[in-house]
Amino acid sequence: MAALLAVAALLAVCVPGKAQRAVPESADALKLSFAPVAKKAAPAVVNVYVRHRVAQTVSPFFNDPFFGRLFGERFGIPRERIQNSLGSGVLVGTDGVVVTNNHVIQGSGEAKITVALADGREFPAKLILKDEQTDLAVLRLDAQGVEFPSIAFSDSDSLEVGDLVLAIGDPFGVGQTVTSGIVSALARTQVGISDYQFFIQTDAAINPGNSGGALVDMDGQLVGINTAIFSKSGGSHGIGFAIPSNMVRLVVQSALKGGKVQRPWLGAALQALTPDIADSLGLEAPAGALIAGVHAKGPAAKAGLRAGDVVVSVDEKPVQNPDGFQYRFVTKGIGGSAELGVVRKGQRVKATIVLIAPVEDPPRDAHDLLGRHPLSGCKIANLSPAVAQEISIDDDTREGVVVLEVKEQTPAARLGIKRGDIVVAVNDEKVKSAAQLGTILAASGGAWRLSVERGGKVFNLAIQG
Repeated sequence: MAALLAVAALLAVCVPGKAQRAVPESADALKLSFAPVAKKAAPAVVNVYVRHRVAQTVSPFFNDPFFGRLFGERFGIPRERIQNSLGSGVLVGTDGVVVTNNHVIQGSGEAKITVALADGREFPAKLILKDEQTDLAVLRLDAQGVEFPSIAFSDSDSLEVGDLVLAIGDPFGVGQTVTSGIVSALARTQVGISDYQFFIQTDAAINPGNSGGALVDMDGQLVGINTAIFSKSGGSHGIGFAIPSNMVRLVVQSALKGGKVQRPWLGAALQALTPDIADSLGLEAPAGALIAGVHAKGPAAKAGLRAGDVVVSVDEKPVQNPDGFQYRFVTKGIGGSAELGVVRKGQRVKATIVLIAPVEDPPRDAHDLLGRHPLSGCKIANLSPAVAQEISIDDDTREGVVVLEVKEQTPAARLGIKRGDIVVAVNDEKVKSAAQLGTILAASGGAWRLSVERGGKVFNLAIQG
């Protein structure tokens, strides 16, 4: 024990420029409890119940062991059933503002949402904003004159690997549960949960039902919203991910302003660096976001950025890859400016970007495609920086025509067309506008050759009839 405490004393030395983080220095210190932190934060962590109707086809042969297998639901009778889902949420305002994961309330357009507090009180809730790109949703409790417990936001950028954290939520619906752990990693970008890949990784146990719950620091403040786990069994394996509080704060502020989430417009296409590319640019390591293209009228062009530049920091905070840049840039919000650290031909330079919303130029001209052709059932629009951001197309320098929606059981749906697909050409004629696309399809005469781009790859389809 003496040797352990001696090592602990050495580890407790303050690092210059950093807030002091101490480890236990005595046997009595090892007996300290997380109870004060849990008592402060737990009352503001809630359960979110979503009850909605789901269409279901029930076979008239359902109860017959032979015909049920033979016919299945082919000759089914349409009915509705009630589906309930459960998740967690966090009160971030004394007036009843709750933040949770979008996937907790997904599909709840006409659903009944109920929020249950830790003390047993229940309140109906109204959805005021959902943001699929960050997997966050904001609710407001329907309760006049009630003052609710709430958690204050902490600066998630102040976290360090090794910091102690608590995860609070309702796993498996067993009731509110507090688990402890440390910050295992920061800025995880290869997780695949949402469009903005920049997660806090923790080994605090997170299980199904914890989604939307709080990750809090030792001051009882919110540092993240628990979102997902890496698991092959469905249970906690010590690898959980949380959305940083700085991103959560941006979404909540947007909800309170009564609008959708507005994100700054860069006006440039970004590319990840490989060791070979980094070496050719004179970089010591493949860290940063390579600018592959610049929108002629965008903020990047006006700031003097050009293709081949490598962005390595945003307001002096390092950037490791394009996902890291997007997080740093987006959490700046609209208004003011951001200073980018850039490497250009081996030299360090700075560029000041004005933080403005993306423009809708050209106008979207959104409309449904109808008639006898393969794209019937699509809703299309002209691609602009605003539309690109809305449907999660990373490259906001792109032009053309994009698919906004695809109705079920239509020719386009049967062909496999999806939201976000870009129609490049029809019958070898390049598509430049939504209006032009409608004209080309109408004049095709029963045979179509389509070129559709998805995820940077172009697919060519030939359709007769």
